[in-house]
Amino acid sequence: MSLLQRLEMRQGQALVMTPQLLQAIKLLQFSQLDLAAYVEAELERNPLLERAEGPAPEAAAEAPEPREEAWSAEAELDPARGEIDTGFETRLENVFPDDAPVQARAEEPGGDMLALTPAPYGNTGGSFEGEAPDFEATLTAETSLREHLAAQLELATRDPVDRLIGGFLIDAVDDAGYLREDLEAVAERLGASLDRVAGVLRLVQGFDPPGVAARDLAECLAIQLREQDRFDPAMQALVSRLDLVAKRDLAALRRLCGVDDEDLVEMLAEIRRLEPKPGRAFGGSAVEVLVPDVFVRAAPDGSWLVELNSETLPRVLVNQSYYARVARGAPETDKAFLSDCLQTANWLTRSLEQRARTILKVATEIVRQQDGFFMHGVAHLRPLNLKTVAEAIGMHESTVSRVTSNKAIGTSRGTLEMKYFFTAAIPGAAGAAAHSSEAVRYRIKQLVDGETQDDVLSDDALVQKLRSEGVDIARRTVAKYRESLRIPSSIERRRARYGQGGAGVGAASAR
Repeated sequence: MSLLQRLEMRQGQALVMTPQLLQAIKLLQFSQLDLAAYVEAELERNPLLERAEGPAPEAAAEAPEPREEAWSAEAELDPARGEIDTGFETRLENVFPDDAPVQARAEEPGGDMLALTPAPYGNTGGSFEGEAPDFEATLTAETSLREHLAAQLELATRDPVDRLIGGFLIDAVDDAGYLREDLEAVAERLGASLDRVAGVLRLVQGFDPPGVAARDLAECLAIQLREQDRFDPAMQALVSRLDLVAKRDLAALRRLCGVDDEDLVEMLAEIRRLEPKPGRAFGGSAVEVLVPDVFVRAAPDGSWLVELNSETLPRVLVNQSYYARVARGAPETDKAFLSDCLQTANWLTRSLEQRARTILKVATEIVRQQDGFFMHGVAHLRPLNLKTVAEAIGMHESTVSRVTSNKAIGTSRGTLEMKYFFTAAIPGAAGAAAHSSEAVRYRIKQLVDGETQDDVLSDDALVQKLRSEGVDIARRTVAKYRESLRIPSSIERRRARYGQGGAGVGAASAR
């Protein structure tokens, strides 16, 4: 058998992912902060892009006819779309398919209505203007917990070694006010004796706020009780068994502390008045507010109006006049650079527009599928997965997954992540329709909140009640949902509500 070398030509199809295509795909799953950072970087890099000034336009127009989606006409960008496709060796439909809007199904109740006025993506001949004043530079910064403790350390000791150890311990205190470093490891790392490190820790634990630099909750409470001169032997025994306090085992606590019921109630009240997280008074990490990408509100005719949050949409424009002025008579190298910037700018504006339309299309289908939730609440949430939404709007499942990541919907019931509306299905009893797992969790909470003194529901009782309502659910699933809602077991609930302690509670009611 001989080996031959020869040249062959074969025709085939292959998907080539250009950098622009990859970036356009990433734009879908960007959160508001990530998208704003990316657009800001493009504004710095591309001289043909500029930020749109002036107030944001209205995000919604007149409500269309019931159960129809009203899409405004697409504004074509200049240069022509074919030039963009040629410049990037691909077509924009490979990332954002231009599908016709999905028609609302008349047979489904609560059909939505959609109105959209696109944000001003496109070209302009405006000139660059000066930057707005930086008002954030005039704001005062809040004192952090570490700064507060470091200032007290400067006044508490002048010994440089103690200051070094104290500074290391303060740096190891977390936002809640707890010390998360082992003292032996600190002593070994600093080359100091364990007794000296422990002495400096006692010094830091005497700082404000009371209870700071404790290594666990018991030590935190003990420091605060010592400061109030209330850490007597009975209270010391109580703090040493916080596990019994959590279980509300009052009988065991009475025996442990050697007190009667009245004294024990007073001691527990003192514990509740203490601060379990001394550091949270200083704020800690900045809290991120969930800002909706889409708003859903009821229309006058009873349908739903879905609209984009124009405040979160990046508003960028392409300065065509600047390109024409600079490119005229410029060297070939400069013209090539400007042409590349123009294509990139037009690609970005087109991608941002398609991103907004894709988010709106997915959000509209979510509202259509979950219309019962918007009308009646969590109890009417339906089982929903990505595949169902993808098939309904004619997109790929991965596209829907990217769109729903890091996005939120503002409703009359609060601002919720888009992922919240995708829940697993719990089968219905006797062939009934499936139930949403989130709706089942909500029903479990309702049943527990409605308990009476003579009827504290165990997990088995919850299973029976849910099955009588048409929910086919296992006991272990009920226990998992109850624990995810941070609902104690039936024994602990009985002890907490009615003061029944000890092991005398009937085993039949346990979970």
